[in-house]
This record gives sequence, structure tokens and C-alpha cells, in this order.
Amino acid sequence: MLCRLVYRGRHGPKLVAPLGCLASRQKHTLPDLPYDYGALVPHISAEIMQLHHSKHHATYVNNLNVTEEKYKEALAKGDVTAQVSLQPALKFNGGGHINHSIFWTNLSPNGGGEPKGELMDAIKRDFGSFANFKEKLTAASVGVQGSGWGWLGFNKEQGRLQIAACSNQDPLQGTTGLVPLLGIDVWEHAYYLQYKNVRPDYLKAIWNVINWENVSSRYVVSKS
Repeated sequence: MLCRLVYRGRHGPKLVAPLGCLASRQKHTLPDLPYDYGALVPHISAEIMQLHHSKHHATYVNNLNVTEEKYKEALAKGDVTAQVSLQPALKFNGGGHINHSIFWTNLSPNGGGEPKGELMDAIKRDFGSFANFKEKLTAASVGVQGSGWGWLGFNKEQGRLQIAACSNQDPLQGTTGLVPLLGIDVWEHAYYLQYKNVRPDYLKAIWNVINWENVSSRYVVSKS
């Protein structure tokens, strides 16, 4: 079967797959890490990385697949009530999968320091300096109440970088429209085993493993 994505949406173009494509879709899978679990030590422990990736992210993937199967059945039956009731699970587990898939690539054992090139120019343009940007993203991440994420995103309409915070596993682009460039996970499972309840210490450490090459590449793509 040839699946074609069609454009729909009252508030601009939106890619929608025909029902037949949903029936033949491939299941989501847990992406491999581009480094070993212990590669980010001492900034993030191997135990945290293993649990975070193989348990937490894997759970989001498994639950997303289950939810999508139920959603496919509801679509086939024309059961709108069931479709609506499944939306929170799609948002939570789908967001968890999206967010973590970005997060792993945003980190690197060879990371840290400062970005270069176009991204650095944009940071200076939109935040005044790298230090000011770092302070603002750290503050936004520290300030998340409960669980969530701090983000550097790109506002395509305004052509500028923007900092945002999202609750729980809300995906940045799906809830704010910003293209995600750099995400910082501030759920306790991302740091508690090493930093206990001192989130600011974790946030201070994570800057040492930020993969600026990855963030820069995302920025270049986001402008196209």
C-alpha cells in the first residue's frame, strides 16, 4: 500500500496520515544511545543513565505503542469518545519518547564549553551573551514546578531563539510551536540518585556535557 501524507488543519498545514497508513505503521522503538552509559561520568552517573534510558524511556515507548494500537481501533470504529479519552496518554507517552530522543543526542562525553558559528551568533543576538543565555535557561529549568523540561527552541515565525519550560512530558513543538534545539530533563529520575533534591547542582553539571554540535545542527535545520 502506498501511504501519502495529506495536509489538513484549520490553523495552517498539518501532516495527517490516512487511516490505512495507521494500520501499516511500524512500532516505535527505543533508540540506542550514541555513547556508553558511563560516558558522562562524573557529571551524570552510569546508574542514572542506564535507568533513565533502559527503564524510563523504554516505558514511554512501550506505552506509546499500546496507546496507538488502541487509537487505531477507535479510529476504525469511529469511536470519537475513545479517541478523545486516549489523547492524554498519547501526549504523555509520545512526548516522553520525543523529548528523550532529543535529550540523548543533546549530550556528549565530548561536550561542554560554548557553541560556535551561527548558533553562537544567534545566542548573542537574542540573549546578549552566552552567559546571559545560560543563566536564563538554567533559571527556567530550576523553576519548573514538579516534573518537566527546560528548552531552547527556535521560533520560526519570529526568526529568533526562545527559552521555554514545559510540564511533565509535554513536547515543545506540539504544545508551543517552537522547534526544539536543546532540552534539559528536570524530572527527578534524571538526577536524584546523584544529586538528591538539589536540582541546581545537576543543572550546573549538565552544561559540561552539552553537545553543541548537535544543538547547532538542529538550529541550522530549523531555519530551512
